[in-house]
Parts: sequence; C-alpha cells; structure tokens
Amino acid sequence: MASMSADVHFSRLHVDGLEQRNLKSDKSNSLSNDDIQRQPFLIGVAGGAASGKKTVCDMIIEQLHDQRVVLVNQGSFYHDLNEEELSRVCEYNFDHPDAFDTEKLLCCLESLKHGRAVDIPHYDCKNYKNTLPPRKVNPSDVIILEGILVFHDPRVRNLMNMKIFVDTDADVRLSRRIQRDTVEKSRDIKMVLDQYSKFVKPAFDDFILPTKKHADIIIPRGGDNHVAIDLIVQHIRTKLGQHDLCKIYSNLYVIQSTFQIRGMHTLIRDVKTAKHDFIFYADRLIRLVVEQGLGHLPFVEKQVTTPTDSVYSGVEFCKRLCGISVIRSGESMENALRACCKGVKIGKILIHREGDKGQQLIYHNLPKDISNRHVLLLDPILGTGNSAVQAISLLLSKGVQEANIIFLNLISAPQGLHVVCKRFPRLKVVTSEIESGLSEDFRVLPGMGEFGDRYFGTDDG
Repeated sequence: MASMSADVHFSRLHVDGLEQRNLKSDKSNSLSNDDIQRQPFLIGVAGGAASGKKTVCDMIIEQLHDQRVVLVNQGSFYHDLNEEELSRVCEYNFDHPDAFDTEKLLCCLESLKHGRAVDIPHYDCKNYKNTLPPRKVNPSDVIILEGILVFHDPRVRNLMNMKIFVDTDADVRLSRRIQRDTVEKSRDIKMVLDQYSKFVKPAFDDFILPTKKHADIIIPRGGDNHVAIDLIVQHIRTKLGQHDLCKIYSNLYVIQSTFQIRGMHTLIRDVKTAKHDFIFYADRLIRLVVEQGLGHLPFVEKQVTTPTDSVYSGVEFCKRLCGISVIRSGESMENALRACCKGVKIGKILIHREGDKGQQLIYHNLPKDISNRHVLLLDPILGTGNSAVQAISLLLSKGVQEANIIFLNLISAPQGLHVVCKRFPRLKVVTSEIESGLSEDFRVLPGMGEFGDRYFGTDDG
C-alpha cells in the first residue's frame, strides 16, 4: 500500500530511504539489566494533525510536575527541502512517513533512553529547513514523543512503554488546521485546503489511521477528555514508582522519588559538600527511609475518644521493636529511629569488610529477647550484599523470624539486592535509591564515597 500511496500522494520524498527502512529487520530492543534500571518511561502520542496531541501532552506534563519530563516533537525531524523541492513546496507531502528523518529520531531516542543528552533539531516550518541552534535535551524520568506518525516505524514503536492515540473528529481537525496554518505558518486558506484534500486526508487514511491498532490507549475528544488523562497520569505514576528490580522481588521497596529526594541525594553525593551539610541532608533522607520502614510493621485497630468526645477509629503500632545497626555507618541511622520510636532498644553488629568477601563477624550486642521482636536492620549502603547476609544470618541464628526483619538503607547496588532479596525472600528491604552497579574494587557507583567517614568526619579531608 505504501508504494501505491507514493504514486498518488507523494512527490520526491526520499522513496529510496523508505525502501531501505522497510528492508531492514527490526532491531532487537533487548537490554542488559543495568540498562533497564536506568530506562526512562517513554510515551508515544499519535493521531491526526490538529487532533489535540499537543494539548494532551501538556496536560500530562502539568500533572507530572514533580517528575522530570521532556517533550520531543516528531515535527522537529522533517527533512530539509532542497532547492527543487522548495520551488514546488505545494506538491510536497509533509504527512508521508518518509517526510521525516526517522534514523535521526531513533538515534536521539536511544540516547535519551540510555541517559545521554541529545541535540533535537529546530525545524523552521516557514522556511522548511533546520535552523541553529538545536534544542539541548537532557535525560529525564519521562519522555513524551508526539507526532502524527510516531507509531508507523516499528523500531520507534518498540521503544515505547505506553502508546496513546488521540482520536478526534475529522471536521474538528480540519477547522483547527485551518486556524493554525493561517495564523502560525502564514499560509493562505486556499493553500491549506488544497494541501488537506491532496495530502493530509489521504495520508491520514493510508498511514495514520492504520497505526491506531498499535495504541494501548485511545483518547476520544483529546484534551477535553479529562477523565482519560487523569487515569493515564495515575498509571504513569505507578510505573515510575516501580524500579525494575521491584517487579522481580516483591520484598523490595524503593521510596517514591521526588525533586526533594533527588535534590538531597545530589547534595550528599557531591564530593564538594561540606560535612555539616552532608550530615543534615543525610539525616533527612535517613528519617524518610526509617518512616517508610516503620510503615511495614504490623498494627492492630484501635478506637480512641477525641477531645470533642467523638470516637476515632485508628491503629496501634507494633510495640515489640528494636533496631540493629551495622557498625559503624549504621550508627548514623540510630538518631532517626529514636526520633520516630521513643525508647526503642538498639543493638549493634560489627563485621569485618574487605573487598567482596568481607564476612567475618567481629562483635555483636543484641537485645536478649530479640527473638520475640521485629528488627529494623540499619546500614546506609548495600554493596555486594555479603556483609548484609552475615548480619541477617546472625539474627536468624538468634531466633528472629525472617519475616520480622526489615533492612533499611539509603542506597543499594543491584548486585547486593539480588543477593539479599533472593536468599531471604520473606525479609523486606527498604531503600531510597538503587545504584547503577559496583566498580571493579566493589565500590557502589555512582555512590557517595565512604559514608561513615563522611558522616563522622574521619575521612582524610
């Protein structure tokens, strides 16, 4: 069908490029575990011209205000017109798939998916050429790709985590297009109508409408459909809150990231951050992790009478609780636990760490009745997981039930999470961020250095 449409609706638009792309087999989008962990959430928004795609994108971005979101428009990737094409611009079909530089679009998307900044072309719709400077786009939590044919190429489509098709009545789209092209693009109405009947409508029927079948969600009425957009945003938030390792291990919990949390991580990871600032923001993050961990403790329902002589139905927290800090970094988390749980008992474990085999238990001082308690195990950094395994094994040997242990840390390497979560499936792990991995000498990357030295001021600096 594409070749027939090229004869009818298409004039001199790089047909050779289209044939080459159709001959290429689809690239496999399989990625390593480390790549997947850094993947942003990519949303494709397709639909006919003037269907309200941009409005839908703006509404999604507005509701995701606490996330890093970038909008990429397929219209930025039009091919430049040469002199001959410029002289016959009225015969040029801007709604054909081969009007776009899909190879460049793919390159930009794959770079963004892998956490690399890109330069997005700046296409001048009045002069039909790319102009300088390009738009610098940094990696984000969410990438929204918007355009009439973003579902057409399967390689682009396969990069998407969610595909939305904005379905708007043809008459509404035509009226919007007339208003937009006459005002924003300085085109006369006769040219707009001629282009619509000759290229836009046939291209919609031949190329855009058939991609509707690939959509995960179809939004009738575009930006007027507030209910649909609210549901989409809720789904996106759910997906953003789930690290890929959380889908593998049901006992792993990562606190939901916000700009506040990312800002605090930025400060404590910065090698130039002063000691007092490091302690202040580390304490704030530790408090959040402790509060999250306490939320996983059992409770019983309880009714109380309020000062207004009303009855309030609430809950009562678990009373038999203790904290166990892994010396010495884990001791930095004790104050946050005491601030949340008045009078809580705290024990200590000292483990010799050296490389990836640091498993020698040196010292422990635990509550005598620890077997009857829920335990919050405190260690801000989870690296290889070997020290954590040693500490958890000690608690189990003392009669603590595996399901009664909650392991709290600030950052976790995937390797350590695999070790701990797989070996102890009934234990819960709560962390604030999952790292990219470990270096050759088993240091967490990107990490924050030797946490205990920075917190207690015993580093060489």
